[in-house]
Amino acid sequence: MNLFQKLQTEKLQHATRREFLRDCTTGLGAMWLATNGIAKAAGPLKITHDPSAPLRPLAPSFAPKAKRVIYLHMVGAPSQLELFDYKPMLKKYDGKECPKEYLEGQRFAFIQGVPQMLGPQFEFAQHGKSGAWISDRLPSLAKHADKLCIINTMQTDQFNHGPAELLIHTGNANLGHPSVGSWATWGLGTENQNLPGFMVLISGGRSPRVGASLWGSGYLPSVYQGVQCRSTGDPVLNAANPRGISSDIRRKALDSLRNLNETTYRELGDPETVTRIAQYEMAFRMQTSVPEVMTIDDEPAHIHEMYGTQPGKESFANNCLLARKLAENGVRYIQLHDWGWDSHGSNQEESITGGFVRKCTDIDKPIAALLTDLEQRGMLEETLVVWGGEFGRTPMQENRGGGARNAFVGRDHNPNAFTVWMAGGGVKPGITYGETDEMGYHVAKDPVPVRDLHATMLKLFGFDAKRLSYPFQGLDQKLIGVKPAKVIEGILA
Repeated sequence: MNLFQKLQTEKLQHATRREFLRDCTTGLGAMWLATNGIAKAAGPLKITHDPSAPLRPLAPSFAPKAKRVIYLHMVGAPSQLELFDYKPMLKKYDGKECPKEYLEGQRFAFIQGVPQMLGPQFEFAQHGKSGAWISDRLPSLAKHADKLCIINTMQTDQFNHGPAELLIHTGNANLGHPSVGSWATWGLGTENQNLPGFMVLISGGRSPRVGASLWGSGYLPSVYQGVQCRSTGDPVLNAANPRGISSDIRRKALDSLRNLNETTYRELGDPETVTRIAQYEMAFRMQTSVPEVMTIDDEPAHIHEMYGTQPGKESFANNCLLARKLAENGVRYIQLHDWGWDSHGSNQEESITGGFVRKCTDIDKPIAALLTDLEQRGMLEETLVVWGGEFGRTPMQENRGGGARNAFVGRDHNPNAFTVWMAGGGVKPGITYGETDEMGYHVAKDPVPVRDLHATMLKLFGFDAKRLSYPFQGLDQKLIGVKPAKVIEGILA
């Protein structure tokens, strides 16, 4: 079998049933597709990339509200009942046995037997003209209440951290699917061709449980995966030339490698080969652009004071300032992960009255500064800021081992209701969306499954989530999956 025959055979093996029906010589397949409502307008979007410049900016389907995203993920799931979902009735039930209806048919990670109810551990107050309920743990953020769109009725079908983190970031609880940032850069490209379109920053001393899968490209081309940057040392590993290798030598080596890859592409026609060439060229350009952008040393003193940054150290505050710089320099999707929010109460560091308090202090000032900074630079209107965890916490005290009450205050995982807030980027400011029951355990009004959040984010980017797809394993794969998903129209500006 010669090379041409081999390529044709491979093409037939990868053809989907829909492609066969569309392209068969009689033309009957295309007629059938059209007459069965799969017309061009309702079918998958046709997004064409230049393989030699896969991150070149592309136009969305319709006018976008958001040009970029800064996603702030609190790893471990912060308690919404101590931050945004105020439940005075829960305070009255503090210390009483949990009602049976809250236990029957429910799955828990650690609760056993009959736990006691746990009232809010901190004081709440209404803030701004919107009257949003925010606890005293976030005093700086509370000053921005009228910028926030607080969704208290998020729901997930996962109650363990790893799968829940995958679901909130990739739309699927299993490994191997593209993250939201990968979909965004695949569909839109990015504004700065000297930087990756999708960048990731980590704080809290640890990476999320499933690691790079949260910013992986899955079945999309690898150029659309997130690039993790370090908060200390070289921002990107291996970006700098080895000792004794000058930029001129590096340039000559890349030119030789490019010639070899171009020969391979002419022989096999694999578009990933051209993508690989583009990635090498990007890495070369990053050697100059990354050090310039990934430093906060050149920021004025009042900016450091506003964020509470400490140059040279790993911190959430440093990463918030870096996120603003990356957004300002044309990066499409910036993802921050902050470890330490798993407040089970198994020890002082994991207690709501201990480690949780410290984590709130770590994020409060920097997030408020980020919102202020984006607004004063005229960027907030086109930057979608998202904050949240992977699920919520129970209104019951965790009683690991079945005891009446642990030594430390903590809550178990609750997939039934949790809080995500958004700001800027086309969402309606100064609103609280949805209602939970009087204990904050279940959604009472306006539930928001994760896929609806994703559909809404894609809408703000200028895409119909039902049409943004990628052919893989014979299916038009989507971020929202196969279940019904709708845009949350009530939160759009």
